[in-house]
Amino acid sequence: MTQQTPGSGPPPPPGAGTFVPPPPPPPSGPSPGSAPIVLLRASRWYGNVVACNDVTFEVGSGITGLLGPNGAGKSTILGMIAGLLPPSAGSVTLLGEPAWQHPDVYRRIGLVPERESVPSWLSGQAFVRYSAQLQGIPDSDAAAQAAIRTVDLVDAANRRTATYSKGMRQRILLAAALVHDPPVLLLDEPFNGLDPRQRLHMMTLLRNLAAAGRTILFSSHILEEVERVADQVLVIYAGRLAASGDFRAIRRLMIDQPHTYTVHSSDDRRLAATLMAGEAVMAAELSDLGLQVRTVDLARFGRRLPALARESGISLYEVRPTDESLESVFAYLVRR
Repeated sequence: MTQQTPGSGPPPPPGAGTFVPPPPPPPSGPSPGSAPIVLLRASRWYGNVVACNDVTFEVGSGITGLLGPNGAGKSTILGMIAGLLPPSAGSVTLLGEPAWQHPDVYRRIGLVPERESVPSWLSGQAFVRYSAQLQGIPDSDAAAQAAIRTVDLVDAANRRTATYSKGMRQRILLAAALVHDPPVLLLDEPFNGLDPRQRLHMMTLLRNLAAAGRTILFSSHILEEVERVADQVLVIYAGRLAASGDFRAIRRLMIDQPHTYTVHSSDDRRLAATLMAGEAVMAAELSDLGLQVRTVDLARFGRRLPALARESGISLYEVRPTDESLESVFAYLVRR
């Protein structure tokens, strides 16, 4: 794999001639230093693979969710913000300083990666204490104890992490990320593998940390997780920023996209004609799979379908969404 130097254009596809990047247009969007985290036309590619493409956004204090399907580029974006990856083009600034090649940023962020990196032979206390020592904290024992109290793992602090559940390992990683009291927290899929009780505990913990004034950016591919904990949302799809802002506004955009349902009834042909006479359905098509119904008004469709079927004497056997994947929702946001 050939790594491109920051500022160079993407490499040519196989068989193409020499790639000459066009001159970049004048920068637009946020200026460095105006928010704790700023990406300005940031891109990152690996050989011919573009993982992050011309992304611009700001992240302020509070909790922001980085939402997108697996492979969308979320981890690459977090890696650039953490200073672990250089942008191939554009800029990434953290607390007013370039994130790449500024080791001081590691003193000001707490990072919880998606892949666990907890040595199984260490106790939770020892793992967090070593993290404190790496940060140069004079009283590493006291700092470790305080961080472990924050994540509510005091009773298990002296146990080997090999005995921890998935949720406990996530929390001890968070304690290690918090031990030096950083103003910015970056968490990559922090809810992965957690049971419902553990998820609620993590959500409450993140809200409390944000209430103390921290900037928290976490990634997730699950809509419900972001909706329940984030103040703002950044929707990433295929390496691009598809939407950003208040979650309620993004949710409305998602709901407004066309949806397709497969319907099985006692009389699909008559039901199709009845639905098309109303206002909630854009199209209805009979196929071997059943009746395919397309709508942009989910609320009205949900109310009218059973009412119209009852009025027409038609029995409904199944109503199933056929395109409710996150990928279809995010692709729709990109096309907007």
